Amino acid sequence: MSYLEYNVKTVPAGARKVLYLNWPLILLLTAVASIGFLMLYSVAGGRLDRWAEPQMQRFGLGMAAMIFVAMVPIWFWRNVSALAYVVSLGMLLAVEFFGTVGMGAQRWIDLGFMRLQPSEVTKITLVMVLAAYYDWLDPKKVSHPVWVLIPLVLILIPTALVIIQPDLGTSILLVAGGGLVMFVAGVSWWYFGTVIAAAGGLVAAVFTSRGTPWQLLQDYQYRRIDTFLDPSQDPLGAGYHITQSKIALGSGGFSGRGFMQGTQSRLNFLPEKHTDFIFTTLAEEFGFIGAFSLLVLYGLIILFCVLSAMANRDRYSALLIYGVAAAFFLYFAVNMSMVMGLAPVVGVPLPLVSYGGSAMLVLLVAFGLVQSAHVHRPRGR
Repeated sequence: MSYLEYNVKTVPAGARKVLYLNWPLILLLTAVASIGFLMLYSVAGGRLDRWAEPQMQRFGLGMAAMIFVAMVPIWFWRNVSALAYVVSLGMLLAVEFFGTVGMGAQRWIDLGFMRLQPSEVTKITLVMVLAAYYDWLDPKKVSHPVWVLIPLVLILIPTALVIIQPDLGTSILLVAGGGLVMFVAGVSWWYFGTVIAAAGGLVAAVFTSRGTPWQLLQDYQYRRIDTFLDPSQDPLGAGYHITQSKIALGSGGFSGRGFMQGTQSRLNFLPEKHTDFIFTTLAEEFGFIGAFSLLVLYGLIILFCVLSAMANRDRYSALLIYGVAAAFFLYFAVNMSMVMGLAPVVGVPLPLVSYGGSAMLVLLVAFGLVQSAHVHRPRGR
């Protein structure tokens, strides 16, 4: 035992947990959120009260929740994983009957002080229940067909409930996030090859079903696909978002136009500039340097999560950390791909940067689970 480890172990248990927190990860999360505050101040024309100040308040609340979750022993979160998953399914069902409609979709529950999006909660509870399942399952049975079917059902139930809202972007993230947990748990490559082949068949079916009585997607979702393939078909209609996004990205150049000098966002050419398309505002004002810097911060967050998982000898904790890291990666990868025209526009926010309460609070609680796994991991005596 080193001198530093000895002195840490002489500290009272409660204070020791604070010392064991992954502080570099907390600093990285704060740095990314601060970039978000800066960009929300910019797109609001120099006003704090419109978007930046409420976002700061939510971040403060989220950080407090993260620390609280981190202080709770990881065995508790393992034991309540199944319950949390069932509750999140209940909230998804509640959306169908009591949900609030916004932008043509019914995805939120109005709690009075905020609108909660249960699909955001489900992204994390799905990771929790899958990690608990593979922690319970004998590693030798991981690739047995019967034991592969169970996690598939766990993934497909919330995915189906989210699709009918409709929310294609979140449903894709649920499937991809759940699949990554299964992959890390050791499920055979053959299953993933089969799924990829089936996905190819599904894509073909989606295009074939267009205009038929059994059409698989909504009309607006097909328009998003058309826009992705050729935005110039309707530059003032369905292709407007991605066209203006590309203009903003290109006009930023290497070093950008300067803080609060972006014409696309300042003159309101860029729609959803404070939510889904905020990355293009960053790229226009700070150029390649600003966009790449944010990407580096995201990469470092993933790196610290992976290092924490690799150092953790508890299977549930390691799978949980990998799952949260995967969900976080999918968030920013899909958003950035979307606004750059590399993927269809599916309405996925940029984590910790886009304006929004549910996504930020749920994500910080998820990192609280990562911190709990890190704080309570088995350590040498």
